Amino acid sequence: MFSLSTSLQPQVTVQLSHLINALHSLTGSVSSNTSVKHKHRENSPEQELNSTEPSLTLRDLGLTDLGVGQLDELVEKLLPRVSQQDSPSQPRTETNIWRTSHLSSDSFFHNKHGFSRMGGVTPVFSRQNKSPLQTLCTDLQYLPLLVQNRGFKTLKSKTRRLQGGLDSSAEPEGFTPSFMKGFLTRDKGPDVETLDKLLKNKNIPDGQHDAFKTGFAEGFLKAQALTQRTQESLRRMRLILLVLLLLGLYGLSKTPFLSVRFRTTSGLDSAVDPVQMKNVTFEHVKGAEEAKNELQEVVEFLRNPQKFTVLGGKLPKGILLVGPPGTGKTLLARAVAGEADVPFYYASGSEFDEMFVGVGASRIRNLFREAKANAPCVIFIDELDSVGGKRIESPMHPYSRQTINQLLAEMDGFKPNEGVIIIGATNFPEALDTALIRPGRFDMQVTVPRPDVKGRTEILKWYLKKIKVDSAVEAEVIARGTVGFSGAELENLVNQAALRAAVDGKDMVTMKELEFAKDKILMGPERKSAEIDQRNKEITAYHESGHAIIAYYTKGAMPINKATIMPRGPTLGHVSMLPESDRWSETRAQLLAQMDVSMGGRVAEELIFGSENITTGASSDFDSATKIAKMMVTRFGMSEKLGVMTYADLTKQSPETQAAIEQEVRILLRDSYERAKVLLKSRAKEHKNLAEALLRYETLDAKEIQLVLEGKALDPQGR
Repeated sequence: MFSLSTSLQPQVTVQLSHLINALHSLTGSVSSNTSVKHKHRENSPEQELNSTEPSLTLRDLGLTDLGVGQLDELVEKLLPRVSQQDSPSQPRTETNIWRTSHLSSDSFFHNKHGFSRMGGVTPVFSRQNKSPLQTLCTDLQYLPLLVQNRGFKTLKSKTRRLQGGLDSSAEPEGFTPSFMKGFLTRDKGPDVETLDKLLKNKNIPDGQHDAFKTGFAEGFLKAQALTQRTQESLRRMRLILLVLLLLGLYGLSKTPFLSVRFRTTSGLDSAVDPVQMKNVTFEHVKGAEEAKNELQEVVEFLRNPQKFTVLGGKLPKGILLVGPPGTGKTLLARAVAGEADVPFYYASGSEFDEMFVGVGASRIRNLFREAKANAPCVIFIDELDSVGGKRIESPMHPYSRQTINQLLAEMDGFKPNEGVIIIGATNFPEALDTALIRPGRFDMQVTVPRPDVKGRTEILKWYLKKIKVDSAVEAEVIARGTVGFSGAELENLVNQAALRAAVDGKDMVTMKELEFAKDKILMGPERKSAEIDQRNKEITAYHESGHAIIAYYTKGAMPINKATIMPRGPTLGHVSMLPESDRWSETRAQLLAQMDVSMGGRVAEELIFGSENITTGASSDFDSATKIAKMMVTRFGMSEKLGVMTYADLTKQSPETQAAIEQEVRILLRDSYERAKVLLKSRAKEHKNLAEALLRYETLDAKEIQLVLEGKALDPQGR
């Protein structure tokens, strides 16, 4: 900036470039040399083209009232002429601001060392044309000025303003762009009050200055420490919030209901790997001969499909295995794949049960797509009822039918699935949808029942081969005493016997461990810690002996296997019966014999201890006897008064009919009780001997019971 001050005009502050342009326009009136004027006119177009400075007149600068003489004087003061004493060869002695330049030269090297190393070559960024100030000085024959050729910013704006003594606040409003005011004033702020000035302003006594400064310093340090702790707390809080956010996103991706947008598609489009079942064949399946024979046809088709298709026949697309849990349905499916040596695809029905729309159907499509690509193969769907249940309208799961619909379409739709055999297994065939079990989908239904005595014997022998067992073990005896056991339960029995032998420190498994395992499964573990007094032991011994006597001397009753007064589970004693073979049907005499055996315990208590000392131990015996009698009257047609009519629901019968049924049941139970009392009275000696043997040995098997009833003594060493 340039400040111009005269006595004729108030102080005006204008930019130097604007003043130069204004003086440049007055060269014609100030100079009387016409050649100079002509020369100036010739250079004017070029200057106008190379100069971007705004042209101002005296009117714009407020100098219109100045005369020619005053202008000459003004120009003389601002731009002194070249004189003899002011020649360039003779330096002036007085201070002249025009000879001092604080601007950068045309290179950094010149700024640092004071000379240029370019050897007189004009710099690339130097100004090629003369500036208006240089032209004016040449025309008016004034002293040449030092003008920058290249402007390098060497000092910051604020520092340069302070060193130059220029105040931006003094600029006229019209010459300072509005957007520049913020940059010029952004560093300005309120003056910071010093500590000494604060002491002076607060009028603090001189003796308290040190205390004030000490307190100020302590407060400053405490405030700084508090600020630091606050910042550290904020950083920790941000870290904790970030960790919680990440954990929350991870939790959302795992939560089934909230992770619709976060869950991945793994499991929907991933490949399903088949399993080769080369080590599982029909030889590993025991106790299900009929089921193996039916599945043999499937194996033949997978081995040789042309054998069936040459006649135009079609093998069933699906086979449904139905049976109780643990009967070997999964093992049969594995054996089919192993016998045919084809890929085996296993899937559980619960894998397709999803709450998200389309997930179950997508998995069904993926499973069948992989199976068709590897045909011939076997697809086994376990627990089929969980995916193929009856379709119902459910507001909780409005899209639950899509999975079974996709399964129905894959099994028998427009797209054939040649070479793919679907085997399903379920415990509840009545829960399946009717469209799933129709011909064309699950055509064959193979029942896998609980094994009979022959099947149980084969299963026991198969599992006994896998452990160290005594040669005297009779699998047939264990099989006879495990009526209703499935293959899985028989495997558990053998395993429990092996564990018992290991606990006892034996080298092999004997019949004792097998019997122990069977009793543990049937009646529960032994309660050796139970403290039973002698009176209750005697009652229990005579009670169990009554059952044994009736069973031994009643025609049609099942043979006795064991009698014990060792507490097991909820009972204090037990007499186990061992049928000679599986009973597919029972006669009226056999049913009455079972009722008599059940009555033997209460009859024995009444005969030995009197009617006033009978116990509640016969409650379960009465339950079984009442159940048999009611079945005989209402289901089996074994009542002379009611005939052969069945009564499924007694609540729907008339009061007269219900009374008649109750009367017939009561007569059967009373007659059974009387027969048991007559028999025990006639066998009182045998009854007493057997009870005393139980009190002494606690447990007697069938042979020992026979010896006692025959009046022979037991060998304590042989037990």
